[in-house]
Amino acid sequence: MDLTLKVWRQNGTNDKGRFETYHAKHISTDMSFLEMLDVVNDQLTIDDKEPIAFDHDCREGICGMCGCVVDGRAHGAEKGTTLCQLHMRHFDNGDTIAIEPFRAMAFKVIKDLAVDRSALDRIIQAGGYVSVNTGGAQDANAILVPQEVADLAMDAAQCIGCGACVAACPNASAMLFASAKISQLALLPQGRPEAAKRALNMVRTMDQLGFGNCTNETECEAECPKEISITNIARLNREYFKAGFFSRSI
Repeated sequence: MDLTLKVWRQNGTNDKGRFETYHAKHISTDMSFLEMLDVVNDQLTIDDKEPIAFDHDCREGICGMCGCVVDGRAHGAEKGTTLCQLHMRHFDNGDTIAIEPFRAMAFKVIKDLAVDRSALDRIIQAGGYVSVNTGGAQDANAILVPQEVADLAMDAAQCIGCGACVAACPNASAMLFASAKISQLALLPQGRPEAAKRALNMVRTMDQLGFGNCTNETECEAECPKEISITNIARLNREYFKAGFFSRSI
């Protein structure tokens, strides 16, 4: 298939940026979206032009590195799919595709489609570690966790920190991301000792980094490649308000 790409090009954070048009020719429907960009970059290199910069790593949908906005949707229109697992068979011959970086105050453009998402790492760092000494596998299993609770914790732990929720949110909120990281520990007994401190520190850090607040638009849940539920945001709010009520640190 042959496609027309309108790609956002930007040399850095302080550059104004602009859309440029490229033609992707003879694209196989078996290619992933990133493989299609590789083909375009190969041709740009042959033509002695600057290749398009974009983030990627595992290309298996598990690392959270890749991501851009495709036709107005973070990671593209396919539900529960990362950009590297989005295949070209979902597009039609002759399509015009607009490709932009994730846009948020906290995500500074490095170059073209690549953005600095280290702000998400700083939110995790603010949450700290668990202090429970779980020992070896057998000792850890001595702490009984109901299956339903374990399933909810594992569902939250699926978050790969790609930032699609931030890019999709009209407020550029990181609430879905933060709530997943808080929930995966708050649900388990090992995570309870620091639960209050974790919730306060992560939410405060999120605010300091320039992320917006949640207004229940639910775009984050719709665009999340791991389909993290917004029920985790409700749990984050409960943890935060409870911590704020009982903590002496505020």
